[in-house]
Amino acid sequence: MRLVYRNALLLAGGLVFQSGMIQLAVALGTVTIVTVTGIEGILGLGPAVFLLAGALAVGPAGRLSDRVGRMPVIRGGFVLGIIGPAVTAAGCAADTGGLVFLGLGLCGAAQAIVLLSRAAAAEMFPPARRARGMSIVLFGVVSGAVWGPLVFGPMFSGQELTADDLVVPWLAASAFTVVGLVLSFGVRPDPQELSRAYADKPLGDVPETAAPLSEILRRPGVLTAMLGAVASFAVMVGVMNLSGYIAVGHGHSHGDVFTIISLHIVGMYGLVLVVGDLVERIGRRQSIVIGLAIMALSNLGLVWSSGIPAMSVSLFGLGLGWNLAYVAANTELVSLAEPAERGRLIGFTDLLSSGIGAALALGGGVIYSGGGSVPLALTAVALATLPALVAAVPPRRPHAPRLAD
Repeated sequence: MRLVYRNALLLAGGLVFQSGMIQLAVALGTVTIVTVTGIEGILGLGPAVFLLAGALAVGPAGRLSDRVGRMPVIRGGFVLGIIGPAVTAAGCAADTGGLVFLGLGLCGAAQAIVLLSRAAAAEMFPPARRARGMSIVLFGVVSGAVWGPLVFGPMFSGQELTADDLVVPWLAASAFTVVGLVLSFGVRPDPQELSRAYADKPLGDVPETAAPLSEILRRPGVLTAMLGAVASFAVMVGVMNLSGYIAVGHGHSHGDVFTIISLHIVGMYGLVLVVGDLVERIGRRQSIVIGLAIMALSNLGLVWSSGIPAMSVSLFGLGLGWNLAYVAANTELVSLAEPAERGRLIGFTDLLSSGIGAALALGGGVIYSGGGSVPLALTAVALATLPALVAAVPPRRPHAPRLAD
């Protein structure tokens, strides 16, 4: 187990530095687009490009990881995370919207691929401890909460942002990701190799051991877990990616945005070590329902929130609900797949999550531009509540997952 914990800590360390890039992309992606293009009506397009690129990248990345191992693919994600912010910075310097969109797309692809680390961590642990293993790695992202107030906040203090003002922060985000890439080379052996210890049969070639995706989706419990993962992620990112622009619309400064995003990240990951054990104690399906319900209530709070403290509390709750539902759903998905199937199942789930999240960010931008934050918040409430009700319905037959490990 020493190797398992060492690998988990290194994966967490990679996400520590990746999260600096992600926080900047979340907090200022929409602001960067509007600043460079001068078109407010497309404010939802930046997050949509970010998420859609992640959706397009993560499916093939997951399948590739089943064939070549987890770490070569994750390292490729870090490389994209270095290039993406640099391209965005170039777009700001040249005042070119096309480069900004390309850079945000690369950042989105990087995020989706590097977050495959969570499944890689889970599969290294015994079945009963997988939520714990996933939580160790996700806890690394909570450190991103310090990047905003301590690093990015002073860069924007008292400034009316121009495109040139955004160049240095985006380059700093690229530098953070370099450190994550370096740490990733210490993860040995590959998590997929370690997962063989819990398999019923040796891991051979993928065509001999991996069932078709359509068959995997028909297994009891898979669709419910996938619904929880997709709904929690899509609603969370749809609201999160627009929260910075909403705060500015309420009259707050760009520097204040990082307070909101930081507390949101604390909600997402600050209690993840506790949540991992809690999920296994109260049950994964119940955790999905409770998490989505917390997200719905937090979105409802945004109806009356306009100040930084109130918005921060609502975004904290949104992150906490996501934490509970997402860890439970992904742990269940890992347990319902063989080692050679997990990349494709998690990759397909992430494709749906990012794709729907992109649609919600784009649609949310239209809703906000047309009616403000109240209809946007109420839409998010509905989109979290309906999946919670579906997941709350007991299965027609006893839930008997085919645990591969």
